[in-house]
Amino acid sequence: MTGPITLDDLPIRDDLRGRSPYGAPQLDVPVRLNTNENSYPLPDVVVEAIAEAVTAELRELNRYPDRDAVALRADLAGYLGHGLTTAQVWAANGSNEIQQQLLQAFAGPGRVALGFTPAYSMHPLLALGTGTRWVDGRRGPDFDLSADDATGQVVEHQPDLVFLCSPNNPTGTALDPAVVRAVLAAAPGMVVVDEAYAEFARPGTASAVRLLSTHPRLVVTRTMSKAFGFAGGRLGYLAAHPAVVDAVQLVRLPYHLSALTQAAARAALAHRDTLLGTVRVIMQQRDRIVAELRRLGLTVADSDANFVLFGVHGLSGGDGVDAGGDQRAVWQALLERGVLVRDVGLAGWLRVTAGTPQETDAFLDAMTELVAGSNFLPGLRAGASTEGIR
Repeated sequence: MTGPITLDDLPIRDDLRGRSPYGAPQLDVPVRLNTNENSYPLPDVVVEAIAEAVTAELRELNRYPDRDAVALRADLAGYLGHGLTTAQVWAANGSNEIQQQLLQAFAGPGRVALGFTPAYSMHPLLALGTGTRWVDGRRGPDFDLSADDATGQVVEHQPDLVFLCSPNNPTGTALDPAVVRAVLAAAPGMVVVDEAYAEFARPGTASAVRLLSTHPRLVVTRTMSKAFGFAGGRLGYLAAHPAVVDAVQLVRLPYHLSALTQAAARAALAHRDTLLGTVRVIMQQRDRIVAELRRLGLTVADSDANFVLFGVHGLSGGDGVDAGGDQRAVWQALLERGVLVRDVGLAGWLRVTAGTPQETDAFLDAMTELVAGSNFLPGLRAGASTEGIR
């Protein structure tokens, strides 16, 4: 073979051909609000504690880490509460790896996973990577998911694994616990509730962790990336029946969680009150974004997460020309104003992370400018009704 070798020249799986790696744009702009990171750097006291914990591990890096991360799992169980024990918790390199392990253990070739989109876009990709057939479930016209609709689709497709997101990404909405209970009653296999943004939920929002004691096929996945501001540390975890943890250990790679990661995560958990102190501030900025965008006449989804989904139909992409609900044009217009948000591929919608007050100012100033320069009719949006989502 002559000439440069490309991916198409390699004998990769047919179902991977033509695909692109998952990832949001990584651009050097003044305001980055596209990946739902916590905008606040770790406080000095936490940096020092993590540095001390990691340093203590360095001399013995010639040895493998604790294969089962027992001490870390005990700390995570203590954080979650609800009487959970170490045997009911498992940790890995981000909740993505946790969910991949669950698919490896309970799904795979010849099996089916069901999710209700729009939802976290990694779930179908994880299914693809594990050879699991993915079924794209339906949501209502306002991105709602009722117990009857969810269970009807579960009965129809008989999935081996169901993904539920609460709060949901990218809509930000938390699930009614009745939906989770109904799916658990109807599902023939495992039910995974992705609670990556649970710490940001509005008061009174119930966690599926409360259902674990009576539902052995329920798994709740969490992460330290968001509320803890530990995205670079890559630590995700699950809570489930001990038998589920046993099953996941059948497919986990040996020594998958480094000694440095375990030490850093434990140090962060020991300072949970300090780290979680930013949650309330972020929630205030989230609610501010919702209120201000609605004041501008935009349609905005209620949010229990650290981000907001908003409609752009009627906004201009530049030069006063109506973008016709094309979120790509509005995304570009915001980028030209130094603000990076997320185009999640949902026609007529964009998602923005709630950051610091200064970042919120920059985003809202840019949005105000776009609305003022558009031939804008408030309340219009493509592909959905105006009731329910507000």
